[in-house]
Amino acid sequence: MTRKTILNDSHRALGARMVDFGGWDMPLNYGSQIEEHHQVRRDAGMFDVSHMTVVDLRGERVRDFLRRLLANSVDKLKKKGKAIYSCMLDDNGGVIDDLIVYYMDDGWYRLVVNAGTRDKDLAWIGRHAEAFGVDVAERSELAIIAVQGPNARERVLGLVDTADRDALAGLGRFAAIDVRSAQGTALFVARTGYTGEDGFEIVLEQGGAVALWDALLGAGVKPAGLGARDTLRLEAGLALYGQDMDESVTPYEVALGWTVSLDDGRDFIGRERLERQKADGDARQLIGLVMDEKGVLRHGQRVLSDAGDGEILSGTFSPTLGKAIAFARVPAGDAGQVRVDIRGREVPVRTVKFPFVRDGQPQPGILD
Repeated sequence: MTRKTILNDSHRALGARMVDFGGWDMPLNYGSQIEEHHQVRRDAGMFDVSHMTVVDLRGERVRDFLRRLLANSVDKLKKKGKAIYSCMLDDNGGVIDDLIVYYMDDGWYRLVVNAGTRDKDLAWIGRHAEAFGVDVAERSELAIIAVQGPNARERVLGLVDTADRDALAGLGRFAAIDVRSAQGTALFVARTGYTGEDGFEIVLEQGGAVALWDALLGAGVKPAGLGARDTLRLEAGLALYGQDMDESVTPYEVALGWTVSLDDGRDFIGRERLERQKADGDARQLIGLVMDEKGVLRHGQRVLSDAGDGEILSGTFSPTLGKAIAFARVPAGDAGQVRVDIRGREVPVRTVKFPFVRDGQPQPGILD
């Protein structure tokens, strides 16, 4: 049975084109995906991401548990509200999911995990939590609204209680704070996102979500759907679980080596495989591609490189750049001259460093 977020009626009232996304009835767009993309890059847009799963972990040994569970180290979290991005790995180093973990207090951490991996995530977390005496609570009563864009923070600040505005305005990146809306609704506001733009992700009880959505509309924040979210995240060089990574790859094979903390001696799940891969230098690599010819790069297309053949993982037309861009996975080594097989024709593409776009601007070398 298809699940619906608390904002489903709001999406339909705005004329959204709805699609099935991992078992959820979600808005693909509200008319023009391109316009929604530009709205986020140039002003402020909002996304209903209430399909994502919030999990609260509590217990005296919860930090020890997360030191075992995650490839990144929660020891980096010294201040309440701070967050890190991490992969959760299986015994062979494969990525079960990528997630964000927030340090709430010494006995309480909050995870936000992907919607499509909810069941296996909860099963894996629960299986390993028992030995540490950690309580695992899915917070299905919560909704999440992401407000993104260069003017996003200003729009949200205007809707919170005046007593909380200074604290929220001073919130650093990858950190969260509890505030109240002007109407008194409790909001857990994180300065995070999945678009490459500044902004907030707001977690609140479902009962207040429609009122907040409507208040954001009234403040000039326009809705955006899954289509724009996908082109924005790819421009920003952000991987998508299920498309760019899964249990068949390690963090090193999805350009997420920076999220792996090997130097602190923790015996985290999957560590042995990552140590071998790092020592051998044989991990497959994720590369960024730009195609200067007209056309679109799509998932599954064969990639030919000097290092060997691979395939396109995520590919799209970039509205900001006016060119096709993609992630591809190819064997280790110098990729050299790269081509993509498009309907039997080998089309030359350029390998580039990603992100492709940062703060609304093409990065150096992307348009060359």
